[in-house]
Amino acid sequence: MLTVAQNAVAFARLLNFNATSFNRRPRYMLTTLTRQFRIWLFRPRIESGAVTLTQRRIFILPTRHGAGFAFVLLLMLLGDINYNLSLGYALTFLLGTLALLTMLHAFRNMVQLEIRAGRADAVFAGDKAQFILHFHNRSDLSRHRLSLRGECGCSITFDIPARQSIEIRLPIPAPQRGWLESGRLTLFTEFPLGLFYAWSYLQFDTRCLVYPKPAAPLPLPISLAQNDAGGFSVAGDEDFSGLRGYVDGDAQQRIAWKALAREQGLQVKQFSAQQGRELDLDWSLLPAMGAERRLAIMARWVLDADAQNLHFGLRLPGAELPPRCGAAHRAECLRALALFEPGEKKP
Repeated sequence: MLTVAQNAVAFARLLNFNATSFNRRPRYMLTTLTRQFRIWLFRPRIESGAVTLTQRRIFILPTRHGAGFAFVLLLMLLGDINYNLSLGYALTFLLGTLALLTMLHAFRNMVQLEIRAGRADAVFAGDKAQFILHFHNRSDLSRHRLSLRGECGCSITFDIPARQSIEIRLPIPAPQRGWLESGRLTLFTEFPLGLFYAWSYLQFDTRCLVYPKPAAPLPLPISLAQNDAGGFSVAGDEDFSGLRGYVDGDAQQRIAWKALAREQGLQVKQFSAQQGRELDLDWSLLPAMGAERRLAIMARWVLDADAQNLHFGLRLPGAELPPRCGAAHRAECLRALALFEPGEKKP
């Protein structure tokens, strides 16, 4: 009896699983077919150089206002037929012709535009990358109310005068370090009356380098070690340069107790290294913590060392940069931090 009951339960579960799969299968197939149809129709591809919008790249569909306008025209036509109104026929066909002309103007507002992607400067994680696109209008007609939208939802609206070129900066959020692709951009317009939506897809081979987000200010690692309280202490020949606000992780021996007694808040003594001293910003100097936290601290070190015009080198697992100074060296160090892979090993 127990075996029969177990078989019955297993059979019921199998029927339930098959029914669930059957119910989900049409939805999955519809989603797959829709995706494949969009890929076939719009043919997304990554392009380089200048792109000219031809008639094959521009798509037009009625907007909600356009669909409502068409429905009103249909009701007017039915009323004209029912009551045999000659003036009603004239008004209905006049409005229909006006709608067709707005579709033509929406198409002409985009056709033969020349678009070229520019260079995107590096940013820090958490900021917005500025992707630059150059639009050139070679015709004698001005282009009105053009909009450029990214996959993240950010958009910008602009006009292009006749026989002129403009530069558009599209801000795209950069949430994490590494390379940030511009993704597929949508150039669209509803000019002139908002009855038709004309659009074209753009996808250039441009990307922006995103540096790690710098950590809060920390002492430079002249001789860095972790104290018993879990903070950082610095030893070496340094000069007192002032006070700054307390940050979690500062050593207790650096706290300005006299300033605290004068009710000036919790502040920390700040020292500056001697000019010309070489620093080693070494991955191994940091205590055990997450890779992203280490990269954030090292990014802060790079910025602070460059601000003080110090010669500093960078050591990462699998990469090492010799001590130098200057803006080029700072950019090279930040690039190494941005593209660092935690799984890399030293050769």
